[in-house]
Amino acid sequence: MARKDRLGIGFIGSGFIAKFHIDSWRAVRDADVRGIWSPNPDHAAEAAALAREYRVGDAQAYGSIGEMVAAPEIDAIWIAGPNHARIENMEAIVEAIDAGADLVGIACEKPLARTVPEAERMVELVEEAGVLHGYLEDQLFSPGLQRGREIIWERGAALTGRPYLARAAEEHSGPHAPWFWRGDQQGGGVLNDMMCHSVEVARFLLTEPGAPRDSIRPTKVSAQIASLKWTREKYADQLREQYGSEVDYRNRPSEDFARATIEYEDQDGNTLISETTTSWCFVGAGLRLRSELLGPEYAMETNSLKAETDVFFSREVEGEAGEDLVEKQNAEQGLMPVVGNEADTYGYEGENRHFVRHFLDGTQPQLDFHSGLEVVELLMTAYMSAEEERTLAWKPDNLRDFVPAVQQGTWTP
Repeated sequence: MARKDRLGIGFIGSGFIAKFHIDSWRAVRDADVRGIWSPNPDHAAEAAALAREYRVGDAQAYGSIGEMVAAPEIDAIWIAGPNHARIENMEAIVEAIDAGADLVGIACEKPLARTVPEAERMVELVEEAGVLHGYLEDQLFSPGLQRGREIIWERGAALTGRPYLARAAEEHSGPHAPWFWRGDQQGGGVLNDMMCHSVEVARFLLTEPGAPRDSIRPTKVSAQIASLKWTREKYADQLREQYGSEVDYRNRPSEDFARATIEYEDQDGNTLISETTTSWCFVGAGLRLRSELLGPEYAMETNSLKAETDVFFSREVEGEAGEDLVEKQNAEQGLMPVVGNEADTYGYEGENRHFVRHFLDGTQPQLDFHSGLEVVELLMTAYMSAEEERTLAWKPDNLRDFVPAVQQGTWTP
């Protein structure tokens, strides 16, 4: 593809995450949202209309992935559909490229896949396509996280030694769509859905700015999973009422709580610790992202719910439930934090600027499909550790053959 000054982006998927990306595009100056494909044509049309409403691109809905990839106005694809469609979507992209379509890059949402063989297949397909590739991990681009990390390493680490402990947590009250709740489609429960974020955030904080991602390497993994809320009869019934027989937490539950400790080693042999926690059973104002970084003489902390704006509504203020103050909002009364620009706070704006710039410049991002593969390997090792109730050395020999019991539908809390 000839060098261009702007990229035309096509989205696979039209749901919650795709709309977050479209919202974030108001802060991306050198690319436009030009296409949307979804298995639901009405949803694709709605997402395309949203892009036009936000004036982030003259987007249109396409009838197939192949048609969108082949369109001359499409230069790069963002994969933001359900986990169980990753391979199918990627194969459709590569088929279109093999037939003559011209793309510069492909970016894929987290997680890259549901199992190690699936993730390896994604890497194989993108390399067959011969294009640039990126692993979309928005939280690494959160402005507060990036600035805090920069200051810690420039001041604290430079004077007293590198950081050695990172903590990362993502918590909310549960996903939006039924497939997220299904282990067979999503690939697991909250560990697979959200710990991909937390694992990368902690690793990012522990990695010296400018150093390659593999400058620290995993050595041990220990994890635990549990169902603390959603398998209780009241809440299992609530899921069934909301989603019908498609989600059955009495017979096919997924974990709603997970924790993992990953031990790393740096190039000098120093031990580094990453502690991650994720939950679908947190009931607070809404989505909460927390992180900490600790070293010999310093500490850093971020919390997305420590907002710069709060509002208060008395019990006399009654209205419909919504998410107008914060993602996964759980209340409309009382003292509530307001996240002014969620697309920026959660990192979508910085993330999309980053990958667009790499694709425009023709340079391969460090955070790529290979990074996504290793995250899947870490998550599967965490599931294996939780099932075996022991710490595992990295990397387990039988990892490629492992499918979590939650994904198989055989897990019993």
